[in-house]
Amino acid sequence: MGIKTFIFDLDGVLTDTAEYHYQAWQRLADEEGIPFSREENENLRGISRRDSLEYMLSRAARQATEEQIQEMMERKNRYYRELIQGMRASDLLPGAAELLEETRQAGFRIGVASVSKNARDVIASLEFEPLVDAISDGYSVERHKPAPDLFLHAAQQLDTPPGQCVVVEDAASGIEAAKAAGMWSVGLGPVERVGEAQVTFPSLAGVRLTDIMTGLMSSIQAYQGDTCDDVSSDNDGTAKAVTTNGGTSEEVTTNGGTFEACNTNGWLVREHAFDPAQQHHKETVFALGNGYLGTRGTFEERYPGDRQATLINGVFDDAPVVYTELANAPDWLSFHLIIEGERFSMERGRILAYERILDMHRGLLRRTLRWQSPGGHTVDIEIERWASLADPHLCAIRYSVTLVDFEGSEEPLKRLLPTVELRAGFNSMVDNEGLTHWHLVGQGNPDVSSCYLHSRTRHTRIDLCQTAHLDVEGVEDICYRGQDCDGYPAISASFHLSPAQKITATKLVATYTTRDTDSLLAEALGKLKAATARGYQRLKADHMAAWRENWEASDVLIEGDDEAQRAIRFNLFQALAAAPRQDDRISIPAKTLSGFGYRGHVFWDTEIFIVPFLTFTQPDLARNLLMYRYHTLSGARRKAANSGYEGAMYAWESAATGDETTPRWVPLKDGELLRIWCGDIELHITTDVAYAAWNYWQTTGDDDWMRRYGAEIFLDTAIFWASRVEENAELGCYEVRDIIGPDEYHEHVDNNAFTNRMIQWHLETAQDVLSWLRREDPARAAELEQQLDLTPPRLNRWADIASHMLVLHDPESGLFEQFEGFFALEDVNLADYEPRTRSMQSILSVEGANRRQVLKQPDVLALLYMLPDDYDRQTLRTNWDYYAPRTDHTYGSSLGPAIHAILACKLDMPEEAYEHFMRAALVDLKDVRGNTADGIHAASAGGVWQAVIFGFGGVHMTQEAPVATPRLPAGWQRLKFRLQHRGEWHEFDLKQ
Repeated sequence: MGIKTFIFDLDGVLTDTAEYHYQAWQRLADEEGIPFSREENENLRGISRRDSLEYMLSRAARQATEEQIQEMMERKNRYYRELIQGMRASDLLPGAAELLEETRQAGFRIGVASVSKNARDVIASLEFEPLVDAISDGYSVERHKPAPDLFLHAAQQLDTPPGQCVVVEDAASGIEAAKAAGMWSVGLGPVERVGEAQVTFPSLAGVRLTDIMTGLMSSIQAYQGDTCDDVSSDNDGTAKAVTTNGGTSEEVTTNGGTFEACNTNGWLVREHAFDPAQQHHKETVFALGNGYLGTRGTFEERYPGDRQATLINGVFDDAPVVYTELANAPDWLSFHLIIEGERFSMERGRILAYERILDMHRGLLRRTLRWQSPGGHTVDIEIERWASLADPHLCAIRYSVTLVDFEGSEEPLKRLLPTVELRAGFNSMVDNEGLTHWHLVGQGNPDVSSCYLHSRTRHTRIDLCQTAHLDVEGVEDICYRGQDCDGYPAISASFHLSPAQKITATKLVATYTTRDTDSLLAEALGKLKAATARGYQRLKADHMAAWRENWEASDVLIEGDDEAQRAIRFNLFQALAAAPRQDDRISIPAKTLSGFGYRGHVFWDTEIFIVPFLTFTQPDLARNLLMYRYHTLSGARRKAANSGYEGAMYAWESAATGDETTPRWVPLKDGELLRIWCGDIELHITTDVAYAAWNYWQTTGDDDWMRRYGAEIFLDTAIFWASRVEENAELGCYEVRDIIGPDEYHEHVDNNAFTNRMIQWHLETAQDVLSWLRREDPARAAELEQQLDLTPPRLNRWADIASHMLVLHDPESGLFEQFEGFFALEDVNLADYEPRTRSMQSILSVEGANRRQVLKQPDVLALLYMLPDDYDRQTLRTNWDYYAPRTDHTYGSSLGPAIHAILACKLDMPEEAYEHFMRAALVDLKDVRGNTADGIHAASAGGVWQAVIFGFGGVHMTQEAPVATPRLPAGWQRLKFRLQHRGEWHEFDLKQ
């Protein structure tokens, strides 16, 4: 069936604006002396204002000039607009809000198509605009129902073929329009009014998505006859219909009342059952963030052994071994439900139904479940939460409770006790895997429905203030109380609840640190007050609108491969959720803000893998990440000086200041200490930063940034390289000894090809940057020349090094030697070690891998990936054939598969490219490497985007614009994305 979109009429379907229209027409009719009744108003459903007026005039045998008709229409519209000013979300018709939410959760796109020219105002008043992807109204088309134009316009906006749209209407003219458009139709109301809709319901009250889909499946059977292969019911109650159309088989599934969308939108990540064995993996998968903070997907009520964490970007505190780490902030999720003394917990009682959904399109995490308490009482719980992308200081939880079969005690005295209690607040008793970073400064309850917590990091002395407000709707006589237990400030709301009665509680949270303001408590309470006044729905709308804007720039559409579609969006969601928006003093950690892995430190992962994605889709965010490197130049200069060199030498692992934070020794499980050399001798990070700056500048044309910041980065790091290389007078060249290249299985190597060639590129390009700066901004050039001592002898040395840098490359065969002596190492056939579940280094030992030709990740191939225009296809093929079979693709580095996917595409090996791509795309969703519990693999997330765009899309740059030479994998019917180049958007819609 392939349905992707639902298009709803407005009047009579989602809200009863027909009553407002009737009142407005009635007032006009009274003023004009025209007989008019409710029965006659029914005949106006679904037709335009002019047609309605002409109908009324004809019934009254009245003549009117065009000027009079225009005046009467304007008057009626004015009356109508006055009436709808008071509309609120409560004016949605029964069942409408629930169906809209369910439709969105199932991954369908939603449109509204109404002949009314006031449709947008009505939708805004009803507060469901964030659920709507497109609106077609009286201004959109000239011809109205029963012409199909209105629905076709909506489908066009939604980029959906008419045959994949379902129209929900309450008038025969609308059903006729849907038919004329070639769309499926659902009618609401009596058959004599709605006509021949494929499915009919009296109204939306009580209608679930599964009801609509079941009805449409029956219609398919009747329509397609023997092309509907099977409609059956499994033993578990799962109903399925498999249809074939032109050889394409698609499955429509309903499972436990929740429709499993058969569309390929791929916006949802679902969990249908909770498995404690997968707990830590899923905590990472269901993490949320907004660039300011990230929160792991732990439960609000907690669960034994969970790895709860909220990491606020830039809030570091001292730690042994690793120097510094992002300090796990007090838990803002804390939310507890207590029914007659029984506290809800996933580990107690019985879970009768469960689903958790990450809605990536809107940045929402939802959990719905039916819980039976140990005492045998049943309750339905729905929890929704988000970290606002519109306002980084705001987070929210919406918590709904419905008692299914529990009334409480019948004893008169016990009836005085609260039946239900909700407790919401903060838990300051948190740690970073055993290490605590906070001590309590203060806490309190400004009023009975609010609380705050003031904490301070133990060593870096960063203050944090968190405020929360709790509001409960849907019940009378609520008793709010402040709770002030040390370290656990909270608000308690107690009330009675009847069976089938639903209450909804909203917890709003505001967070500030002294990195943001000196007036912590005032700012946090002020933000909370403003947020409370704005209300949950409008705050949520702002948040979803921000996500929609991000996706408009960054989304990648894949048709024909649902798994790949969901995976690419998941990776982009996690990258966008970690990207700082308001702060250019921070970056994206290697594990984003989703786990304790690498302690929040920043690696080359950001510049080489994530910055390109943002450079082409959201350059302002890429600029922020590069500004972090500018702000940490002082730390890079300190590292160079401490190591005995000049200029700026970037840290392999960087945190708040840019000083080196790579641990020098780490304890192993057997108690032995392992020396970590990356911070001392893995030097290519310095050129990686310059490389990212150069490509950002070339892509965006941001001359202002290069003048003010980028040039200084480029030139000062070039100074470092000129002081680090060694002259080999005997060979007449320059070399770099005792380093680590990108392949970290090999330490203390000499003349790593990647490093030496990138140094050469760096020094050549630095001279170009300085020449450009002298032309474009002589004053800034003179300033940097004086500040950095860029004398003619120094610049001449750069040129000499670039001309005589030793790069181990055989021009005849095209083969690079990864480093001096690599070819003399013992060769290894990786197939001899299959199957395996761990890295080659763990199998061979650190020293064993160091002595063999086995790679953790691409090294020479990474060089060819980064300088694609400098080497021909044969050189790529020669080096691929040698190094790809020697690379630990499965358990080596997560950075490698995306690069291999891109290069395999360039070598016209689509099947191999797809295998590498999916290994990268599913690394976290399916925990491919078994370490997702530590956090999202940020580099892989950015690399996946590059694999799709530069690999399968075949995008390459020309002087004028990016162009594509697609190499789509088998099964991919379509690949669609946008790129921004020098301020202009370029649309790519590639088809097989």
